[in-house]
Amino acid sequence: MSETQIFKIASIPADGVGKEVVAAGRRVLDTVAEQSNGKFAFNWTEFPWGCEYYAEHGVMMDPKGLETLKGFDSIYFGAVGWENVPDHISLWGLRLNITQNFDQWANIRPVKFLTGVTSPLRKADDTELDWIVVRENSEGEYAGLGGRNLSGRGPGNEIALQTALFTEKGCERIIRFAFDLARTRTVKKVSSVTKSNAQQYGMVLWDETFNRVALDYPDVRTESVLVDAMSAKFVLNPEDLSVVVASNLNADILSDLGSALAGSLGLAASANLNPERRFPSMFEPVHGTAPDIAGQGISNPIGAIASAALMLDHFGLHEEARRVEAAIEAATGAGHLTRDIGGSSGTEVVTEAIVEALSHTLAAV
Repeated sequence: MSETQIFKIASIPADGVGKEVVAAGRRVLDTVAEQSNGKFAFNWTEFPWGCEYYAEHGVMMDPKGLETLKGFDSIYFGAVGWENVPDHISLWGLRLNITQNFDQWANIRPVKFLTGVTSPLRKADDTELDWIVVRENSEGEYAGLGGRNLSGRGPGNEIALQTALFTEKGCERIIRFAFDLARTRTVKKVSSVTKSNAQQYGMVLWDETFNRVALDYPDVRTESVLVDAMSAKFVLNPEDLSVVVASNLNADILSDLGSALAGSLGLAASANLNPERRFPSMFEPVHGTAPDIAGQGISNPIGAIASAALMLDHFGLHEEARRVEAAIEAATGAGHLTRDIGGSSGTEVVTEAIVEALSHTLAAV
């Protein structure tokens, strides 16, 4: 028997429902490992970073935390933010601190329409819908460049500058990533999201880079769509989508729209990838900390569990990832739904239904 492959995972549940859904995802991942017949296992280390940590230490994470995280194969993240810390401090102090410093420049967010989950989109009732948003994750509108000045002039006279950064390298690598992803899908098409009619420098560079890179992929269909028109297309013609690539801000907004159309932000998974694997990648649900329901055991674990499936894919465990996705579908199809998607099941019930479905998929293999 070959030696068991051990994956070292840093778990950062952080705040609110992040703690509940990360626990659910770990339960599912450990189940998959237990069913692997010794093929692989997970070695977990949990870190207490987040807003509670900030209240005690004045920082969102240990100052040496990034150096510590470098030794892990991946990071499994919950959600960050709480009322005791301003949002821009909590976000930049933890999540963006990791994604920026680890150059996790490719963020992928699949839009999945699950059996048993009612979509507010009527077209989803009788149309096969399945697309993925590829988000540039290192620069663009979230580069963090700018500042606030002239407050000394008195109230009402301060200025704030927020500068979006678009580099040819940054545009090209995410666009090529999207084209390579499109080649793996049934529908080989990339839709570029732009706003070059109004943003005549950064987004024109994006458009020019997209057009140049597209020449290297003659087998992939393309389109370039303004972000406002793409918002409408998500609703009116989503069947025409396969891979949607967009800048940091535009993809962030559009992916939330896609998840809402699928039924809930609680379903949305994401992966923050450093494709060169110089640093660990990070996997997290898209939703926030949900203070209104935190601690009640009713949060939706599906986004976190689907993110765990993306982690399995990252490790080359593609069959196991498909089993997790099939188990999610089986659980929702059987009516195990949390409140945000029209059901009454709690976090633990849904998690256990997915674990149970994994046993059935194993028996079918």
